[in-house]
Amino acid sequence: MIPVSQFRYKAFSAEGAILEGVVSAQSEREAARQLERRGLSVVSVQSVAASARGRPARGAVRLRQRDLILAFHELATLLGAGVGLAEAVAAQGRSAHHPQLVAAFDGIAAGLRRGQAFSAALEAAGLPLPRYVPTLVRSGEKSGLLGRALQDAVAQMEYDQTVRSEIRQALTYPAVLICAGLGAVVMMFTFVVPKFAGLLKRAEDLPLLASAVLNTGMFLRQWYWVVLLLLAGGAVAVARILRDPGKRARWLEALERLPVLGVWRVESETATWARVLATLLSNRVPLMEALGLAQESVGAPGRRARLDEVARNVRSGVPLADALEEQQTLTATGYNLVRVGERSGELPAMLQSLARLCQEAGRARMKQFLALLEPAAILLIGGAIGVIMIGIILAITSANDVVV
Repeated sequence: MIPVSQFRYKAFSAEGAILEGVVSAQSEREAARQLERRGLSVVSVQSVAASARGRPARGAVRLRQRDLILAFHELATLLGAGVGLAEAVAAQGRSAHHPQLVAAFDGIAAGLRRGQAFSAALEAAGLPLPRYVPTLVRSGEKSGLLGRALQDAVAQMEYDQTVRSEIRQALTYPAVLICAGLGAVVMMFTFVVPKFAGLLKRAEDLPLLASAVLNTGMFLRQWYWVVLLLLAGGAVAVARILRDPGKRARWLEALERLPVLGVWRVESETATWARVLATLLSNRVPLMEALGLAQESVGAPGRRARLDEVARNVRSGVPLADALEEQQTLTATGYNLVRVGERSGELPAMLQSLARLCQEAGRARMKQFLALLEPAAILLIGGAIGVIMIGIILAITSANDVVV
Protein backbone atom coordinates (compact mmCIF):
# COMPACT_ATOMS: atom_id res chain seq x y z
CA MET A 1 0.00 0.00 0.00
CA ILE A 2 1.41 3.37 -1.07
CA PRO A 3 1.40 5.83 1.85
CA VAL A 4 -0.63 9.03 1.59
CA SER A 5 1.26 12.32 1.87
CA GLN A 6 0.27 15.96 1.94
CA PHE A 7 0.89 18.34 -0.96
CA ARG A 8 0.68 22.10 -0.99
CA TYR A 9 -0.94 23.46 -4.15
CA LYS A 10 -1.57 26.72 -5.96
CA ALA A 11 -4.32 26.84 -8.58
CA PHE A 12 -6.86 29.06 -10.37
CA SER A 13 -10.59 28.56 -9.96
CA ALA A 14 -13.06 28.74 -12.84
CA GLU A 15 -13.70 32.38 -11.90
CA GLY A 16 -9.98 33.20 -12.10
CA ALA A 17 -9.38 33.43 -8.33
CA ILE A 18 -6.05 32.19 -6.94
CA LEU A 19 -6.49 29.33 -4.46
CA GLU A 20 -3.86 27.86 -2.16
CA GLY A 21 -4.17 24.92 0.21
CA VAL A 22 -3.14 21.37 1.09
CA VAL A 23 -4.42 18.14 -0.44
CA SER A 24 -3.76 14.51 0.58
CA ALA A 25 -2.66 12.11 -2.18
CA GLN A 26 -0.25 9.29 -2.93
CA SER A 27 1.86 11.35 -5.37
CA GLU A 28 2.12 14.80 -6.91
CA ARG A 29 0.46 13.53 -10.10
CA GLU A 30 -2.48 12.10 -8.11
CA ALA A 31 -2.77 15.41 -6.23
CA ALA A 32 -2.88 17.34 -9.52
CA ARG A 33 -5.58 14.98 -10.86
CA GLN A 34 -7.70 15.54 -7.76
CA LEU A 35 -7.46 19.30 -8.23
CA GLU A 36 -8.31 19.06 -11.93
CA ARG A 37 -11.37 16.94 -11.13
CA ARG A 38 -12.50 19.80 -8.88
CA GLY A 39 -12.36 22.15 -11.87
CA LEU A 40 -9.15 23.92 -10.87
CA SER A 41 -6.27 24.95 -13.12
CA VAL A 42 -3.14 23.74 -11.32
CA VAL A 43 -0.19 26.13 -11.13
CA SER A 44 2.09 24.19 -8.77
CA VAL A 45 2.01 21.12 -6.52
CA GLN A 46 4.75 20.48 -3.97
CA SER A 47 5.17 18.06 -1.09
CA VAL A 48 4.67 19.68 2.31
CA ALA A 49 7.80 17.90 3.54
CA ALA A 50 9.88 19.28 0.67
CA SER A 51 8.62 22.82 1.18
CA ALA A 52 9.25 22.63 4.93
CA ARG A 53 12.90 21.61 4.47
CA GLY A 54 13.75 25.02 3.06
CA ARG A 55 14.47 28.09 5.09
CA PRO A 56 11.47 29.05 7.21
CA ALA A 57 9.54 32.03 6.02
CA ARG A 58 9.54 35.28 7.92
CA GLY A 59 7.03 35.12 10.70
CA ALA A 60 7.02 31.31 10.80
CA VAL A 61 5.96 29.85 14.13
CA ARG A 62 8.84 28.32 16.09
CA LEU A 63 8.50 24.67 17.01
CA ARG A 64 7.69 24.55 20.71
CA GLN A 65 8.55 21.82 23.17
CA ARG A 66 4.89 21.14 23.92
CA ASP A 67 4.31 20.46 20.20
CA LEU A 68 7.04 17.82 20.29
CA ILE A 69 5.63 16.28 23.46
CA LEU A 70 2.12 16.09 22.01
CA ALA A 71 3.32 14.56 18.73
CA PHE A 72 5.39 11.84 20.42
CA HIS A 73 2.68 11.21 23.00
CA GLU A 74 0.26 10.50 20.14
CA LEU A 75 2.85 8.29 18.44
CA ALA A 76 3.43 6.30 21.65
CA THR A 77 -0.34 5.93 22.10
CA LEU A 78 -0.74 4.58 18.56
CA LEU A 79 2.07 2.07 19.08
CA GLY A 80 0.62 1.04 22.43
CA ALA A 81 -2.73 0.42 20.74
CA GLY A 82 -1.13 -2.06 18.34
CA VAL A 83 -0.79 0.18 15.27
CA GLY A 84 2.24 -0.65 13.11
CA LEU A 85 5.23 1.67 13.28
CA ALA A 86 5.14 2.74 9.63
CA GLU A 87 1.40 3.38 9.75
CA ALA A 88 1.67 5.32 13.04
CA VAL A 89 4.48 7.54 11.70
CA ALA A 90 2.55 8.19 8.47
CA ALA A 91 -0.54 9.10 10.51
CA GLN A 92 1.51 11.59 12.53
CA GLY A 93 2.81 13.13 9.32
CA ARG A 94 -0.78 13.71 8.21
CA SER A 95 -2.10 14.97 11.56
CA ALA A 96 0.81 17.22 12.59
CA HIS A 97 0.17 20.94 12.17
CA HIS A 98 3.65 22.42 12.40
CA PRO A 99 5.57 22.29 9.06
CA GLN A 100 8.76 21.11 10.77
CA LEU A 101 6.93 18.20 12.38
CA VAL A 102 5.24 17.30 9.09
CA ALA A 103 8.61 17.31 7.32
CA ALA A 104 10.23 15.29 10.12
CA PHE A 105 7.59 12.55 10.19
CA ASP A 106 7.50 12.36 6.38
CA GLY A 107 11.29 11.97 6.42
CA ILE A 108 11.06 9.27 9.10
CA ALA A 109 8.39 7.45 7.06
CA ALA A 110 10.64 7.60 3.98
CA GLY A 111 13.55 6.21 6.02
CA LEU A 112 11.42 3.34 7.31
CA ARG A 113 10.40 2.48 3.73
CA ARG A 114 14.11 2.27 2.82
CA GLY A 115 14.65 -0.21 5.67
CA GLN A 116 16.24 2.31 8.04
CA ALA A 117 15.84 1.82 11.79
CA PHE A 118 13.41 4.17 13.52
CA SER A 119 16.12 5.51 15.83
CA ALA A 120 18.41 6.35 12.89
CA ALA A 121 15.55 7.97 10.96
CA LEU A 122 14.56 9.95 14.07
CA GLU A 123 18.08 11.33 14.53
CA ALA A 124 18.28 12.20 10.82
CA ALA A 125 15.01 14.16 11.10
CA GLY A 126 16.81 16.92 13.02
CA LEU A 127 14.11 17.52 15.63
CA PRO A 128 15.24 19.41 18.78
CA LEU A 129 14.80 16.42 21.08
CA PRO A 130 16.57 15.92 24.43
CA ARG A 131 19.63 13.68 24.44
CA TYR A 132 17.86 10.83 26.22
CA VAL A 133 15.07 10.40 23.66
CA PRO A 134 17.19 8.69 20.94
CA THR A 135 18.78 6.61 23.71
CA LEU A 136 15.41 5.35 24.93
CA VAL A 137 14.23 4.74 21.37
CA ARG A 138 17.28 2.58 20.65
CA SER A 139 16.62 0.62 23.83
CA GLY A 140 12.99 0.10 22.80
CA GLU A 141 14.09 -1.20 19.42
CA LYS A 142 16.52 -3.65 21.00
CA SER A 143 13.94 -4.99 23.46
CA GLY A 144 10.93 -4.89 21.13
CA LEU A 145 9.12 -2.46 23.46
CA LEU A 146 9.29 0.70 21.36
CA GLY A 147 5.88 1.99 22.46
CA ARG A 148 6.77 1.67 26.13
CA ALA A 149 10.16 3.33 25.56
CA LEU A 150 8.47 6.25 23.81
CA GLN A 151 6.02 6.60 26.69
CA ASP A 152 8.94 6.76 29.13
CA ALA A 153 10.65 9.37 26.96
CA VAL A 154 7.46 11.45 26.79
CA ALA A 155 7.06 11.21 30.59
CA GLN A 156 10.60 12.54 31.08
CA MET A 157 10.01 15.33 28.53
CA GLU A 158 6.80 16.30 30.32
CA TYR A 159 8.65 16.45 33.64
CA ASP A 160 11.39 18.62 32.12
CA GLN A 161 8.75 20.90 30.60
CA THR A 162 6.98 21.19 33.98
CA VAL A 163 10.23 22.14 35.72
CA ARG A 164 11.03 24.74 33.05
CA SER A 165 7.53 26.22 33.32
CA GLU A 166 7.78 26.44 37.11
CA ILE A 167 11.17 28.14 36.89
CA ARG A 168 9.95 30.52 34.18
CA GLN A 169 6.90 31.51 36.21
CA ALA A 170 8.93 31.95 39.37
CA LEU A 171 11.48 34.10 37.53
CA THR A 172 8.91 36.40 35.96
CA TYR A 173 8.48 38.77 38.91
CA PRO A 174 12.20 38.96 39.82
CA ALA A 175 13.04 39.58 36.15
CA VAL A 176 10.50 42.41 35.92
CA LEU A 177 11.82 43.83 39.19
CA ILE A 178 15.44 43.70 38.04
CA CYS A 179 14.63 45.24 34.65
CA ALA A 180 12.65 48.06 36.28
CA GLY A 181 15.47 48.67 38.75
CA LEU A 182 18.11 48.72 36.03
CA GLY A 183 15.93 51.10 34.03
CA ALA A 184 15.69 53.42 37.04
CA VAL A 185 19.48 53.33 37.53
CA VAL A 186 20.07 54.09 33.84
CA MET A 187 17.59 56.97 33.97
CA MET A 188 19.29 58.45 37.02
CA PHE A 189 22.75 58.18 35.51
CA THR A 190 21.55 59.57 32.17
CA PHE A 191 19.28 62.44 33.22
CA VAL A 192 19.68 63.17 36.95
CA VAL A 193 23.40 62.81 37.67
CA PRO A 194 24.57 65.02 34.74
CA LYS A 195 22.49 67.90 36.18
CA PHE A 196 25.00 68.06 39.02
CA ALA A 197 28.10 67.66 36.84
CA GLY A 198 28.94 71.34 37.35
CA LEU A 199 29.76 70.54 40.97
CA LEU A 200 32.88 68.76 39.74
CA LYS A 201 34.28 72.13 38.63
CA ARG A 202 33.23 74.12 41.70
CA ALA A 203 34.50 71.78 44.40
CA GLU A 204 37.96 70.29 44.34
CA ASP A 205 37.60 68.15 47.46
CA LEU A 206 34.47 66.16 46.78
CA PRO A 207 34.00 62.97 48.80
CA LEU A 208 35.14 59.83 47.00
CA LEU A 209 31.59 58.45 46.65
CA ALA A 210 30.26 61.73 45.24
CA SER A 211 33.12 61.99 42.77
CA ALA A 212 32.65 58.37 41.65
CA VAL A 213 28.91 58.81 41.09
CA LEU A 214 29.26 62.07 39.14
CA ASN A 215 32.16 60.82 37.01
CA THR A 216 30.31 57.56 36.26
CA GLY A 217 27.24 59.50 35.17
CA MET A 218 29.29 61.76 32.88
CA PHE A 219 31.15 58.79 31.41
CA LEU A 220 27.94 56.90 30.63
CA ARG A 221 26.38 59.99 29.09
CA GLN A 222 29.41 60.61 26.88
CA TRP A 223 30.31 57.03 25.99
CA TYR A 224 26.88 55.38 26.01
CA TRP A 225 27.49 53.86 22.57
CA VAL A 226 30.57 52.04 23.87
CA VAL A 227 28.50 50.57 26.71
CA LEU A 228 25.81 49.49 24.25
CA LEU A 229 28.40 47.83 22.01
CA LEU A 230 29.88 45.96 24.98
CA LEU A 231 26.43 44.76 26.08
CA ALA A 232 25.57 43.67 22.52
CA GLY A 233 28.90 41.84 22.22
CA GLY A 234 28.31 40.08 25.51
CA ALA A 235 24.83 39.01 24.39
CA VAL A 236 26.21 37.64 21.11
CA ALA A 237 28.96 35.76 22.95
CA VAL A 238 26.46 34.18 25.34
CA ALA A 239 24.19 33.20 22.43
CA ARG A 240 27.10 31.52 20.64
CA ILE A 241 28.07 29.63 23.77
CA LEU A 242 24.52 28.36 24.21
CA ARG A 243 24.32 27.27 20.56
CA ASP A 244 27.60 25.33 20.72
CA PRO A 245 26.90 21.94 22.38
CA GLY A 246 30.48 21.53 23.64
CA LYS A 247 30.73 25.03 25.13
CA ARG A 248 27.23 24.75 26.58
CA ALA A 249 28.17 21.47 28.27
CA ARG A 250 31.29 23.03 29.79
CA TRP A 251 29.26 26.04 30.95
CA LEU A 252 26.70 23.78 32.60
CA GLU A 253 29.49 21.84 34.25
CA ALA A 254 30.88 25.11 35.63
CA LEU A 255 27.48 25.73 37.23
CA GLU A 256 28.01 22.62 39.36
CA ARG A 257 30.62 24.51 41.39
CA LEU A 258 28.14 27.18 42.51
CA PRO A 259 26.61 26.86 46.02
CA VAL A 260 22.89 26.32 45.30
CA LEU A 261 22.61 26.05 41.53
CA GLY A 262 25.46 23.54 41.44
CA VAL A 263 23.73 21.06 43.73
CA TRP A 264 20.49 21.47 41.78
CA ARG A 265 22.33 20.83 38.50
CA VAL A 266 23.97 17.67 39.87
CA GLU A 267 20.67 16.35 41.20
CA SER A 268 18.95 17.08 37.89
CA GLU A 269 21.56 15.18 35.86
CA THR A 270 21.57 12.33 38.38
CA ALA A 271 17.78 12.05 38.13
CA THR A 272 17.90 11.92 34.32
CA TRP A 273 20.71 9.32 34.32
CA ALA A 274 18.94 7.13 36.90
CA ARG A 275 15.61 7.30 35.07
CA VAL A 276 17.16 6.47 31.70
CA LEU A 277 19.18 3.58 33.16
CA ALA A 278 16.10 2.24 34.96
CA THR A 279 14.08 2.38 31.74
CA LEU A 280 16.81 0.61 29.80
CA LEU A 281 17.09 -2.17 32.37
CA SER A 282 13.29 -2.49 32.52
CA ASN A 283 13.32 -2.98 28.75
CA ARG A 284 15.73 -5.90 29.24
CA VAL A 285 18.80 -4.14 27.86
CA PRO A 286 22.02 -5.74 29.25
CA LEU A 287 23.67 -3.78 32.06
CA MET A 288 26.88 -2.89 30.21
CA GLU A 289 25.02 -1.69 27.15
CA ALA A 290 22.52 0.18 29.35
CA LEU A 291 25.35 1.97 31.15
CA GLY A 292 26.79 3.10 27.82
CA LEU A 293 23.42 4.35 26.57
CA ALA A 294 22.53 6.07 29.85
CA GLN A 295 25.90 7.82 29.83
CA GLU A 296 24.87 9.62 26.63
CA SER A 297 22.04 11.37 28.52
CA VAL A 298 24.56 13.20 30.75
CA GLY A 299 25.60 16.65 29.54
CA ALA A 300 28.60 17.51 31.75
CA PRO A 301 31.85 16.18 30.20
CA GLY A 302 33.49 15.51 33.58
CA ARG A 303 30.54 13.52 34.89
CA ARG A 304 30.35 11.59 31.62
CA ALA A 305 34.04 10.68 31.95
CA ARG A 306 33.48 9.42 35.51
CA LEU A 307 30.54 7.31 34.35
CA ASP A 308 32.70 5.88 31.59
CA GLU A 309 35.21 4.83 34.27
CA VAL A 310 32.31 3.29 36.22
CA ALA A 311 31.40 1.19 33.17
CA ARG A 312 35.00 -0.03 32.86
CA ASN A 313 35.08 -1.06 36.52
CA VAL A 314 31.74 -2.87 36.24
CA ARG A 315 33.03 -4.72 33.16
CA SER A 316 35.99 -5.90 35.20
CA GLY A 317 33.68 -7.38 37.85
CA VAL A 318 33.19 -4.53 40.35
CA PRO A 319 29.59 -4.13 41.64
CA LEU A 320 27.80 -1.10 40.25
CA ALA A 321 27.29 0.55 43.65
CA ASP A 322 30.98 0.21 44.53
CA ALA A 323 32.05 1.53 41.13
CA LEU A 324 29.75 4.55 41.49
CA GLU A 325 30.97 5.21 45.03
CA GLU A 326 34.61 4.99 43.93
CA GLN A 327 34.01 7.72 41.31
CA GLN A 328 31.88 9.80 43.72
CA THR A 329 29.00 10.16 41.27
CA LEU A 330 26.05 9.85 43.70
CA THR A 331 25.09 10.65 47.28
CA ALA A 332 25.22 8.15 50.15
CA THR A 333 21.49 7.49 49.71
CA GLY A 334 22.05 6.78 46.03
CA TYR A 335 24.78 4.24 46.73
CA ASN A 336 22.55 2.46 49.24
CA LEU A 337 19.61 2.31 46.83
CA VAL A 338 21.77 0.92 44.03
CA ARG A 339 23.37 -1.61 46.40
CA VAL A 340 19.96 -2.79 47.65
CA GLY A 341 18.72 -3.03 44.07
CA GLU A 342 21.68 -5.18 43.04
CA ARG A 343 21.27 -7.55 45.98
CA SER A 344 17.49 -7.90 45.64
CA GLY A 345 17.35 -8.03 41.84
CA GLU A 346 15.17 -4.90 41.77
CA LEU A 347 17.75 -2.48 40.39
CA PRO A 348 15.33 -0.73 37.94
CA ALA A 349 12.86 -0.02 40.76
CA MET A 350 15.61 1.32 43.03
CA LEU A 351 16.93 3.53 40.23
CA GLN A 352 13.43 4.90 39.67
CA SER A 353 13.25 5.69 43.39
CA LEU A 354 16.61 7.45 43.17
CA ALA A 355 15.37 9.48 40.20
CA ARG A 356 12.24 10.56 42.09
CA LEU A 357 14.27 11.51 45.17
CA CYS A 358 16.69 13.60 43.11
CA GLN A 359 13.85 15.26 41.18
CA GLU A 360 11.97 16.24 44.33
CA ALA A 361 15.15 17.41 46.05
CA GLY A 362 16.15 19.43 42.99
CA ARG A 363 12.71 21.00 42.74
CA ALA A 364 12.74 21.99 46.42
CA ARG A 365 16.26 23.41 46.09
CA MET A 366 15.30 25.46 43.03
CA LYS A 367 12.23 26.85 44.81
CA GLN A 368 14.47 27.82 47.72
CA PHE A 369 16.85 29.60 45.34
CA LEU A 370 14.01 31.44 43.61
CA ALA A 371 12.54 32.44 46.98
CA LEU A 372 15.86 34.07 47.89
CA LEU A 373 16.26 35.70 44.48
CA GLU A 374 13.42 38.23 44.93
CA PRO A 375 14.65 39.89 48.15
CA ALA A 376 18.22 39.75 46.81
CA ALA A 377 17.11 41.63 43.69
CA ILE A 378 15.28 44.23 45.81
CA LEU A 379 18.35 44.75 47.99
CA LEU A 380 20.67 44.99 44.98
CA ILE A 381 18.56 47.53 43.07
CA GLY A 382 17.70 49.49 46.21
CA GLY A 383 21.36 49.58 47.20
CA ALA A 384 22.41 50.85 43.76
CA ILE A 385 19.81 53.62 43.79
CA GLY A 386 20.70 54.46 47.39
CA VAL A 387 24.40 54.79 46.53
CA ILE A 388 23.57 57.14 43.66
CA MET A 389 21.34 59.31 45.83
CA ILE A 390 23.91 59.44 48.67
CA GLY A 391 26.61 60.41 46.18
CA ILE A 392 24.48 63.26 44.81
CA ILE A 393 23.61 64.51 48.31
CA LEU A 394 27.27 64.43 49.35
CA ALA A 395 28.22 66.40 46.24
CA ILE A 396 25.58 69.08 46.97
CA THR A 397 26.54 69.44 50.62
CA SER A 398 30.26 69.59 49.77
CA ALA A 399 29.62 72.32 47.19
CA ASN A 400 27.63 74.32 49.74
CA ASP A 401 30.49 74.03 52.22
CA VAL A 402 32.89 75.43 49.64
CA VAL A 403 30.57 78.37 48.88
CA VAL A 404 30.22 79.18 52.58
